[in-house]
Amino acid sequence: MNAYVSRFGIVVVLALSGCGMVGPDYQRPPPATPPTTSFKETSDSYFRPALPRDAIDRGKWWSMYGDHALDLLAAQVDVSNQNLKEAEAAYRQAVALIRQSQSSLYPTIGYTGGISQNGTRSGGVSNSGLVSGGSGSSTTQYQVGGTLSWEIDVWGRIRRTIESDSAAAQASAADLMNARLSAQSSLVTNYFSLRISDERKRVLEQSVAAFARALEIVQNQFNAGTVSQLDVAQAQTQLDQTRAQLVAEGVNRAQFEHAIAALMGRTPAEVSIAAEPAPRDVPTIDAGIPSALLERRPDIAAAERQMASANAQIGVAVAAYYPDITINASINFVSTVLANLISIANAVWSFGPQLAGTAIDGGSRAAQVESARANYDKTVATYRQTVITAFQQVEDALAQQRILEQQENVQRAALAGARNAERLAFNQYRAGTVPYTTVITTQTTALNNELTLLGIRQSRLIASATLVTALGGGWRDVELPPPVPISGQQTSRELHKKSWWPF
Repeated sequence: MNAYVSRFGIVVVLALSGCGMVGPDYQRPPPATPPTTSFKETSDSYFRPALPRDAIDRGKWWSMYGDHALDLLAAQVDVSNQNLKEAEAAYRQAVALIRQSQSSLYPTIGYTGGISQNGTRSGGVSNSGLVSGGSGSSTTQYQVGGTLSWEIDVWGRIRRTIESDSAAAQASAADLMNARLSAQSSLVTNYFSLRISDERKRVLEQSVAAFARALEIVQNQFNAGTVSQLDVAQAQTQLDQTRAQLVAEGVNRAQFEHAIAALMGRTPAEVSIAAEPAPRDVPTIDAGIPSALLERRPDIAAAERQMASANAQIGVAVAAYYPDITINASINFVSTVLANLISIANAVWSFGPQLAGTAIDGGSRAAQVESARANYDKTVATYRQTVITAFQQVEDALAQQRILEQQENVQRAALAGARNAERLAFNQYRAGTVPYTTVITTQTTALNNELTLLGIRQSRLIASATLVTALGGGWRDVELPPPVPISGQQTSRELHKKSWWPF
């Protein structure tokens, strides 16, 4: 037996040392269109970044706005956001799946044991048909044993599975970072909307106060008999309409505050944000080199890792054409004396390789290979479309950044003209040279122009945050956890304990 085991062990070692893995080795396919040397929107000679801050550390990218309240709120996303906790749990699940697949490379050892009581009874039968006295005997039997089963991964099916699971875990890590960046971006944009809402409330409150003073002046003129009741009604209507706008703005602000609370993983009752002015400066971000976008977007990294995972699954499907080679061994000890149970005389053992494969399956394996290749092609298309979408989002944000800056400058000039017209119209009305409808028209125009200017400022702030998000925030693909090797469960445990995630 020993000679047989030795010879077979040598054969197994030689087979393992020379075996490879069926299926294609992964090579990253290029994007559908190679990145150009510059973004389309950055080639405009008119536009120059006013405050280029591309060199700043974007780990806490929202800090570039210089808003202390925003810094405190955004930091809570990592602590309590439940969507991030869900994504983090999915990543841990993916890492655990790697360890589960790795376990198939090693033997499975089992054990058995038991105690049984066996007996016999003898006796006679009387003339009446009843059992007369007799005698019986029983014995106690003890049994203990062990089993070993080990699938030899000659064709690489298990190793391809580990390769696929490892790439899927990296994709899950990138999904986690993408969810994190998305939550941060949503909080920042909701925060800017809330601050602009505060600004709108301030403008509306000032307008309500101004319209109330105008109503008082008109009322005094009516009492003096110099204007008609129509002027009073028009002034009152304008005041009430502006008050209604102010009340409605309170609803908008409450919704933005509630959205921020949800992104922080808290209930609205737990979060109250005091009114403050919106950031004065809007940082203008340099997009940098387009090809760097492929390293700066976690969703692109996730799509690329999904390609690698799908490619490895082709090898898993191809391996089904080849037989499974398994080493099975067992040993059992059976004895009626417990003290002598573990002895060679009581041993029953077996050892040997087994080969199992499928001869005819009606095309099932061919269909599985075809399905795996189709799934890989699907992930390639997804990857390429993700890259195209990323470039589109960056170009959109760059265009917004450039055009909105121009629009804000024009709108400021329009507001200055509207305020001047308002002042002139009211002075002429008091002099009796124009009707009150002219005053109302100029006041409404000035108010709408100021609210429009605030809307443009809001769009600029959101476009700035959107551009940072489109550029991947502070993320780089080097932050992906390293691929787990084919063997070495300790490495995967260390991967699970990486310190870059705060939970």
